[in-house]
Amino acid sequence: MDVGISNRARIETRLEQVEREDLVMFINASFACTRQHEFYGDSAGQHISIEFLHAYTLGNYRRLYSRTLAAGINHFNQARIVCNLLAAGSPRFKGMRAEEGELIAAALKRLPPNRVFQVFRELRQRRVNNRRTRAVIRRYLENQKDPSFHAVKYRSKVRDAVAHAHLKLENEIGRFLFCARGNQRFENELFEKFRQAHYSQAAVYDLPYTVAEGLAAKHRIPRDEFLAGIRGRMTAGEKFRMQSASQSSEVDMDIELGRLGLTRLAIYLLSLPVEVRKERQDELHDGLNRSAARALQRSPAKLGKVAAVLDASFSSSGSTEKRRRPLAIALGSSYLLRNAAREYRAFWSPAVEQEILVQAGSQTALGEPLLNALDWNPDLVVIVSDGFENDPPQGAGEVARIFRKKIDPESTTQIVHINPVFDADNFEPRNLGAAMPTVGVRDAEDLPTMLGFARFATGGAPLEELEDYLYERVRDFLAGAYE
Repeated sequence: MDVGISNRARIETRLEQVEREDLVMFINASFACTRQHEFYGDSAGQHISIEFLHAYTLGNYRRLYSRTLAAGINHFNQARIVCNLLAAGSPRFKGMRAEEGELIAAALKRLPPNRVFQVFRELRQRRVNNRRTRAVIRRYLENQKDPSFHAVKYRSKVRDAVAHAHLKLENEIGRFLFCARGNQRFENELFEKFRQAHYSQAAVYDLPYTVAEGLAAKHRIPRDEFLAGIRGRMTAGEKFRMQSASQSSEVDMDIELGRLGLTRLAIYLLSLPVEVRKERQDELHDGLNRSAARALQRSPAKLGKVAAVLDASFSSSGSTEKRRRPLAIALGSSYLLRNAAREYRAFWSPAVEQEILVQAGSQTALGEPLLNALDWNPDLVVIVSDGFENDPPQGAGEVARIFRKKIDPESTTQIVHINPVFDADNFEPRNLGAAMPTVGVRDAEDLPTMLGFARFATGGAPLEELEDYLYERVRDFLAGAYE
């Protein structure tokens, strides 16, 4: 064999390996990182690490960077990708330009409006005002289902977006955004209520909650009185946040627990005192099951015999910005896996008699519960932990290594580590050892997606398979399969 050809083949193989590792690292980080404080790290380190990964991946793998929008990553990183792609200008090649534009439009359609308008505001601050950016802003505003509602709820942000894109508004929205003060009446009922609410307390209750809240303070309406009157205008998410923050209030938000997202409901449950959880045990258990079932309708997963090793150590209490979130993801994952599996058992560390009463505490000891889980002979073991194991250090990693080497070399039992915490120092979620893949996660609802992505985190799948995976995700994403 020609030596030159052999060397070139080795170089190409190594380049493909580097590209695959880079992309897996970026996608993994984009699942977990939200640039917020963590138990073991601050937001400054998160910011530096994730911004570097975005810049590096965009500069070296732009097409795959844009396709990551369809991979199921969290909203924060979707917004970062959209902003960076628009700031970078249009790609040179027509096919790539068209696909990227469709991905941007589809991502903006799915993102919460407040995140979208934050993207537009950042583009304005960065002085990004190319033709493509103006077209994206125009298309988004034109395709809103209820433009009047958004004009009221996000008035300053919509006004900034309209001004930045140099849009001409032919109807009352333009006058409302830029000339709403004074006694001039509006034909649009919501705009007129907003104008009246500056002078009338009664009109405040006809506005969206987030808008009415500021005007209620202006009119000095007592808090409990305001909440009782505005309850009918609040969304399910707003009711949930308000009930959670106002447990001492006499105002009942009348929340349907089963309609909340699985992770948010788990966070709410963990915020309740143990005595309250005991009193409402049946209600909370039923709500978690219904939320898990709804999550599986959106992302189906049919699993066999599943064991979960769940970290309830002190670090699972989270940070000031993400209070109890790691523990909530472990609890939500347990309910989701139970609903998706043919057989299921949970192994908590430390052990709990009733998982609905679980609390964060003690050291991180995963070795023994992993041994117990493997002794049950499951098809799949899912470990949910932040990866900072200290009792003993690397215990679970050693158990998994010996199990894989001596007992199960054919990998008939799959072990996957799900990590809800981004480790800024290593640019990815912290792992528990080389014997098991580690994938990041933002919400328990994302677990089916993470289990599908885990095979790439092992390092065994080739770059071509990862590219095919992203391409299939793009097709489904653009077809609306993930709405």
